[in-house]
Amino acid sequence: MSDIDEAGSGGTSGGPERVTLHRTTAKVRRRRFWVGAVAVLVLSAACGGIAGLIGGRTAGLAAAAAVGLPLLYVLVCQVRRRLWLEGSTLILRTCGSRRVDLTGAGRIDVLVTEMRGARSVGLMINAHQRRRSVRIDLAVYAGDRGWELDILALRRLADALANNTDANGMVFTELLVAQLRAAAREAPFGERPLHQLAVAAPSGKLVQRYRMDAVSRFVASLE
Repeated sequence: MSDIDEAGSGGTSGGPERVTLHRTTAKVRRRRFWVGAVAVLVLSAACGGIAGLIGGRTAGLAAAAAVGLPLLYVLVCQVRRRLWLEGSTLILRTCGSRRVDLTGAGRIDVLVTEMRGARSVGLMINAHQRRRSVRIDLAVYAGDRGWELDILALRRLADALANNTDANGMVFTELLVAQLRAAAREAPFGERPLHQLAVAAPSGKLVQRYRMDAVSRFVASLE
């Protein structure tokens, strides 16, 4: 595993520093892969077995492959997912790579997702070109426990967003700066802006989207 994945940041010779925005370790990724691979194997075997009973061995193998191979490809892409910030450019790697310039993003939203009792808060960056989008996970909260993006990454992200004019990135910079201030004084989760956004999202919805105007009103209420 590279120093970037384990240490949290790195750089290229003569270029801007590269800051890690993903939080999974190599051990976690391996565990996710094998758990997912077993699930894909079971599902594809079940579909193949049903098709085999109806159409014979060839049909069963074809059905198993038709179900299993696409799911395995999606699994590999998800396990390989890495996200970095290099200057003002987001670099996303899955089975391929994608680069999105934060200063040129045409739309930015805050997304709150709820799954298995945990709520995650992230930014959805939508670029002008080719309708590319990248999600940045900022925090995950479950009761009195949680994870938040480290201070260095939040600071660099806030700096990059401040230069965005098309999507009014300064609003999101102010949100991240408020979070940094709360973290600096070691405020409990309940007093941190990202946690407050997570708690404010309606229950029962898998995904809640906060657009720029809603985020602006929320940031204004913090002052």
